[in-house]
Amino acid sequence: MKVVLFCGGQGMRMREYSDTIPKPMVPIGYRPILWNVMRYYAHYGHTDFILCLGHRGDVIKSYFLNYNEAISNDFVLEGNGGNQNKITLLSTDIHNWKITFADTGYSSNIGQRLYAVRKYLENEKYFLASYADGLTDMPLDQSIKFAQKQDKIATFVSVRPSQSFHLVEVGSNGHVIDLKHVTDAGVWINGGYFVLKNEVFNYMKEGEELVYEPFQRLIKTKQLVTYKYDGFFVSIDTFKEKQVADDMYTSGNAPWEVWKNNKE
Repeated sequence: MKVVLFCGGQGMRMREYSDTIPKPMVPIGYRPILWNVMRYYAHYGHTDFILCLGHRGDVIKSYFLNYNEAISNDFVLEGNGGNQNKITLLSTDIHNWKITFADTGYSSNIGQRLYAVRKYLENEKYFLASYADGLTDMPLDQSIKFAQKQDKIATFVSVRPSQSFHLVEVGSNGHVIDLKHVTDAGVWINGGYFVLKNEVFNYMKEGEELVYEPFQRLIKTKQLVTYKYDGFFVSIDTFKEKQVADDMYTSGNAPWEVWKNNKE
């Protein structure tokens, strides 16, 4: 299946980086978030990517145009240090990836970006899509099987919120009826991983945000379902969340690296 990745947002909550690079290019360890998301999909055999570019799309293009597998993988160097050096890669990562770079507008929303690349999806019965800033160890193959079994137009993965905040139930005159941490409230949120049928474009109109008007139409026709995943998930929306992911990476505990962990 083709994989559509939404890479064009301005990442206003990551201002430490967003003025110079797009949020998907913020590094976790020494590789961008985007690379980690793409490597996750590739682990499950999905290597045909469509990148929906916007803010600082040139940075994403340059990264892949100048990608050197020797920088990211173990290799053997033989030679005298000159131009005749022989490099033998001991492992590879993106050698079999196909990447379509599509400019989908500087300030477009997710729905507009998806609508802009529909021409690249014309012959696809199903395709995958993601926000490109969420890291997870979810068994992707199982979520796809679930979507195909349900046979609905749209499926999204719902996860437990990773942010720390409290839900407040308020009565009359501002009296607090209940105060509960979000992790104890049984709340599920959209994790930003989608399995979509091509018919989703019949429910979309130009300018609409994907999860608002189009998804509401799908709900009314009972064509929207969710795959609930209670395992690891983190969305890199803030500098704090980046630091948490960095700490996990440097400690050798990066659950999203399913290609290393062999977690299916």
